[in-house]
Amino acid sequence: MALIRQAILVLVLGLAALWIWVRFVPSSLTYLDRAGLLSVLRDHDVSLFGLSFLPAEVAPPAQAPVAGAPGRGRGPVQVRVVAAAEGILNNIVTAIGDGQAVRSVTVMSEGAGRIVSIPVRSGQFVERGAVIALLDREAEQIALERARLMLEDTRDRVERQQRLFDSGAVSDVQLRDARLALRTAELEVRQAEFDLRQRSILAPVAGWIGIVSVEVGDHVTPTTSITRLDDRSSILVEFRLPEQFIGRLKLGDTIMAEPLAQPGIQFQGTVTALDNRVDPASRSLRVQAELDNAGDDLRSGMAFKIFLEFPGERHVSVDPLAIQWGDEGSFVWVVRDGKAARVTVRIKQRTPDSVLVTGKLAVGDMVITEGVQMLRPGSDVAPVEAAASRGGPGAAGRVPVDGPGHAPAITPAIAPTDRGRQRALDVPGRQGAGGDHAAKRAAA
Repeated sequence: MALIRQAILVLVLGLAALWIWVRFVPSSLTYLDRAGLLSVLRDHDVSLFGLSFLPAEVAPPAQAPVAGAPGRGRGPVQVRVVAAAEGILNNIVTAIGDGQAVRSVTVMSEGAGRIVSIPVRSGQFVERGAVIALLDREAEQIALERARLMLEDTRDRVERQQRLFDSGAVSDVQLRDARLALRTAELEVRQAEFDLRQRSILAPVAGWIGIVSVEVGDHVTPTTSITRLDDRSSILVEFRLPEQFIGRLKLGDTIMAEPLAQPGIQFQGTVTALDNRVDPASRSLRVQAELDNAGDDLRSGMAFKIFLEFPGERHVSVDPLAIQWGDEGSFVWVVRDGKAARVTVRIKQRTPDSVLVTGKLAVGDMVITEGVQMLRPGSDVAPVEAAASRGGPGAAGRVPVDGPGHAPAITPAIAPTDRGRQRALDVPGRQGAGGDHAAKRAAA
């Protein structure tokens, strides 16, 4: 007797668990239908303690007529469809680059000495050849005056030797020595003038003076940095491009640069230089572009986000809700001759509003976006076309690239669609991750 009671208790608990599973797990209907039990429960209205096993939405036809399971003579499954559109696969590469002035010079002294004057100030624009600082020059001025005196004396000597040579008093060798002394004196004057000019520190290019790091009275040497001079009429930006885009970028191509410190403001530039080799560590190519800085809004050393757009191929664009996942990867359901057909697709690019795919799918095909939980290949469907398609031409996807010196990282084309976003029109009120999981199991 105890064994019989235990068997009855196990049976009751099993039936109760089965009732809970059928009533509250949406995927259970798929398993029951595949086992041939769904029609039995519906036709005989099986109940436990007066409670029907089946939910109200799939109750027997006498109680709540609905579209039945495919292939069971219960009518087509109601689904919502959206026509597949055409989209363009655009490759937009983003990179981080550093800017520098088109010409940048560290100003240093040609010789050692004490600074006696600094006629410029930090932040001032100067033309080429402007005096930035003056060194003490008394010794050089004395040397120049001495050289000029020697030059005058040598000229007088050459004139005397020339008169004596004309009268035959001196030889041509003596006249030649006098002329050599004159040439040497002229060079001494030039050397003294050069040494005097070296006491003036001049701007080698036109540009903006940086912070002057010396003061009047400081002693400087040829290794002392006086200031930095930048010609920022144009800004050069250096960044790296993934090696798969080599051959698609050429000199003169247009880029857009956005300062990281000024989001939303973009500057147009052109590619001015391409490196002659790929970095084997990052598998990327170094690229240099020039940005016009006529408004003087940019500075050397600024970081920029670079955008390069490459036109891509045309592909079929579908609504993101249409993407399903199975054992063989991604697929979509389409309506063909009033029946559901499963089409394997390969995802090329995903945006918030559309997914670009390749496969046996054409523009204009009616792709099922809702009501996929009870579908099987060959199921009769009753399509309801959506009022407005979420899909459309594929928008450009962006590929982030790390900063200079690092390999750019390309964002994966797509991740699996969000579970639980799709709704089953044939089973109202039941949606979520369970229904999506059941659809994938049924499709498998």
